Amino acid sequence: MHGHALRLLAEEEHIDEWADFAAGAIYGAIKRLAAEELIGSVRIEKDGNYPERQVYEITPAGRESLAEIRQEALERIVHRPDPVDLALARAGDLGEAAIREVLEMRLAELRARAESESIHLDRIGHFLTLMERHVMRHDLHRITGELAWHEELLAALPEIMRDEESRKGHAQ
Repeated sequence: MHGHALRLLAEEEHIDEWADFAAGAIYGAIKRLAAEELIGSVRIEKDGNYPERQVYEITPAGRESLAEIRQEALERIVHRPDPVDLALARAGDLGEAAIREVLEMRLAELRARAESESIHLDRIGHFLTLMERHVMRHDLHRITGELAWHEELLAALPEIMRDEESRKGHAQ
């Protein structure tokens, strides 16, 4: 297909929800894939008054590369560090009230995200295959895990602050 059709498909499939990739980045990706010979030009199409459009197809090398990327994605567990961990580990000087306020704000945001994600899944669920529904729920489960961790941290905050104060006293 040509770039415009691919972009429309990416928007229709909500690619931004599946990958760290925006539909608008399709054209740059097409140029890179063509330069790497992972896709190749098939023909040029002209439809009415629309401009000519280059039609591409995946090459054998592209299919092989795609299979490798998929296999790696299936086998590799991705866990990225969250900058909040370091910020919190060094936030004892802020005081309990300030840290509590930040944690409560983060909890409110996470709750809103969880609710929005649930509503979204309910709205689009009938368009999805069973596997796609499970895949889409993965993000909701991640948010739920974050909620649980934040709630646990908030509950432990008084004890954490006592520990911080105790350590400051011993460091002097």
